[in-house]
Amino acid sequence: MILRHVALRHARRTLTPQSLRPLKRFVSSEVESADASVQNSLDEVQAIAAHINSLTAAQAPPIDNLTPSPAQPAAVSAEAAESYLLFKHRESQFGAVGSVVAPHYQPHTLLSNPPSPSDVTLELLLASEAHQGHATALWNPANARYIHGIRQGTHIIALDQTAAHLRRAAKIVTEVARRGGLILFVGTRAGQDRCVVKAAQLAQGCHLFERWIPGSITNGQQILGKCRTKVVNEKDEEVPGFEDQLYDRSVLKPDLVVCLNPMENYVLLRECGDHSIPTIGVIDTDADPTWVTYPIPANDDSLRCIQVIGGVLGRAGEQGQKLRQQAAARGIVTYPPASDLKPPAHTSSVASQLEQTIEKRRQEAALIDRTMSAEEPQEVENKDDLEDSRDEER
Repeated sequence: MILRHVALRHARRTLTPQSLRPLKRFVSSEVESADASVQNSLDEVQAIAAHINSLTAAQAPPIDNLTPSPAQPAAVSAEAAESYLLFKHRESQFGAVGSVVAPHYQPHTLLSNPPSPSDVTLELLLASEAHQGHATALWNPANARYIHGIRQGTHIIALDQTAAHLRRAAKIVTEVARRGGLILFVGTRAGQDRCVVKAAQLAQGCHLFERWIPGSITNGQQILGKCRTKVVNEKDEEVPGFEDQLYDRSVLKPDLVVCLNPMENYVLLRECGDHSIPTIGVIDTDADPTWVTYPIPANDDSLRCIQVIGGVLGRAGEQGQKLRQQAAARGIVTYPPASDLKPPAHTSSVASQLEQTIEKRRQEAALIDRTMSAEEPQEVENKDDLEDSRDEER
């Protein structure tokens, strides 16, 4: 009896409207999802039919009776046609007006194709941030003549001073290269290695992008004494036979040093000053311009500025080398040759043989002259006897 009563009680509760609500919700959601999927499929088919109708002249029939056939396009109104013609007219008149933004700056061009001294402009220096100085608290009063003004606590370098000093330094590099001088390019900061190597290759000089060894100039015989040296002619062709004379010869010293970061290479600049070697340096607002012989006021912290300056000086050295080679092709030597080198042994023997041959020919010529002068009186005597005999006959 108890179990039967419980079953009847729960059966009555299951048949109430409140218990049937979740079932209705489930069935309705399933029906709605099915309708949505059918509608999506129908929309896709209609889109495909519209695409086919746009490609073909004949209209595709509808897939069912519920889908209406595509209506014919209505005729274009006169107002719309007039607006379209006005738009095309304005486009033809003002379509070419305006500016086109193009990427002009390409970082690799400063290394692959450096600018020449004639390409130095204020726009190029401004784009390379050569005008950016240091904070006013870090400035060196000796740079007052190179400073244009102050902006937000930072000194601004005068770009006209930078351009003038850069052109002067380029002329110096050109003349040193034309006279066969040895140019050393130094840049020991991070990122300056490729710029320094490229400039040295153009100017046919030497480069240094690592730490400068103190004493390389003042004590160069001990540090650089084992470096190989050679003798070349005016066409840069190696001349053999001088190897024995180069062992006791002092090491080579640069004729010009181009330092791109003087703040880290004060020892190098001091050694160059002690040996009267001219120097060119990039001087920022916190550096002392008296450290170098020919300062270039510019931003030494900008890698793009350093690449511009190094490329310009490298091109200047390349121009000087071309002038020297052109003069050598005409037989003109633009530099004084080494006077303390003696000709090699085989060269001296050939010269001595040539001198002996010349002396022998001189002796033969003198003997011929003596014999000719001795025969002249006999001819005169014969002429006198002939005249006397003619007189007697008469």
